Amino acid sequence: MGYLKRRIFQGMGAVLPNSYVQGFLTASLYQGSLKSVCSPLLNCYACPSALFSCPIGTLQHFMVTGNVPYYGIGTLSVIGATVGRMTCGTLCPFGFLQDLLYKFRAWKVSIPVWTRYFRYAVLVGLVFIIPYITHENWFSKLCPMGTLIGGLPWVTMNVNVRSMIRALFWVKIAMLLFFVTTSTMVKRPFCRAICPLGAISPLFTKSSFLQLGWNPDTCTRCGKCQKICPVDIRPDRNWTNPDCLRCLDCTRCPSLKLTTAFHRQPFGVPGASPAGVTVAGDLSGAAAR
Repeated sequence: MGYLKRRIFQGMGAVLPNSYVQGFLTASLYQGSLKSVCSPLLNCYACPSALFSCPIGTLQHFMVTGNVPYYGIGTLSVIGATVGRMTCGTLCPFGFLQDLLYKFRAWKVSIPVWTRYFRYAVLVGLVFIIPYITHENWFSKLCPMGTLIGGLPWVTMNVNVRSMIRALFWVKIAMLLFFVTTSTMVKRPFCRAICPLGAISPLFTKSSFLQLGWNPDTCTRCGKCQKICPVDIRPDRNWTNPDCLRCLDCTRCPSLKLTTAFHRQPFGVPGASPAGVTVAGDLSGAAAR
């Protein structure tokens, strides 16, 4: 997928699920039939313009009511088994925001791989266990995406909501500012370390229908794929890495391509490529972006 094409899809993922403009004009929530549809994106239910439900909010709702979230789990399982984490890489609006923030000139750092396990703790604790015990949607209360497109608009538009501001609101603002700031220095910090949706979809990476194919014969291990990767991984070392977003930015290199679970060797039998073929220069322009 081309760089510009992915940005277009990300823009659509941010705009289309939040296209109920009347919500901002009348300070109301959309309550139509689409609201019962669980989208595969981290997108706040409480946003005035939101048309769909957030999958994490859906899971919490069932836990709060003491029911098994068959609908939410089923939806995410079908999507994960089909495209893996592609919705995170090509549609998620909060991921899009983090991608854009990383373009700012700032001190750039990497985060350890072990930070990915925090998101599993968030999934188990804040999405399942604590909501079940307290009967409150605690992840939604703290979610920075919810603060950005839900909390801040309502505080701005509605004087009654402003009158209910307490200490928790400022905690939410602090968390939002933290991730906005760190996103200028680290590639997708929220997605990689905190997002519970990013804890569910990687479970399907190795078995999803869409797969990433890698050609060891032509790859020079130059590392330029890592430079353009939005989550800072090297597909030449593990092309089924559970953190892979299937954004396909790295497929601009001829040694990587999109394939399916039925065609796991899209480049043919390893060792069959002509000797002397190199592709190191193909990603030079992309890595410089």
